[in-house]
Amino acid sequence: MTPTMIYAIMIPLMVFAVWRRVRGSFGRQPIQRKRMISRMVVLGVIGTLMALGGLHNPRLLEGLAGGVLAGAALGIVGLRLTRFHRDANGADGYVPNAWIGGLLSALLLGRLAWRFLVLMPQLQDQAMAHSAPGMGNSPLTFAIFGLLIGYYICYFAGLLVHHRRFERAQAA
Repeated sequence: MTPTMIYAIMIPLMVFAVWRRVRGSFGRQPIQRKRMISRMVVLGVIGTLMALGGLHNPRLLEGLAGGVLAGAALGIVGLRLTRFHRDANGADGYVPNAWIGGLLSALLLGRLAWRFLVLMPQLQDQAMAHSAPGMGNSPLTFAIFGLLIGYYICYFAGLLVHHRRFERAQAA
């Protein structure tokens, strides 16, 4: 596969993933327990794989661990700023804090764009392409991915707990 074909496939997939992520950070969101649990599992697996991939470089693990801890703290803040509601149909939902979602989205997009701009000249030169560092071989990149992983695992777990409390309070 040529690099042009790889970019032609990966760029639309990345744009779609970022669009879905940004859309889920703003406005009213439905409570979907199974989807939240599956996302927590997938993020946990991704975090574990990243940690295993970073075993050769302790700085990568430090970045990932620091990002996960900061993300968990941000997830707790996000939970305190989340509002729960029940619409006219009786479906439960929540409204996440738009500032936190926007900040995380901007951080991820900014870091990916920066790494892409830094690595692009190296990938253009075939001699340098084999020695170029990968997209994720940076402690800062690992920290940002750790921030997202920690935030969403903590946030979704807290949403599920708070939703159960919300249901009990509505029933009483």
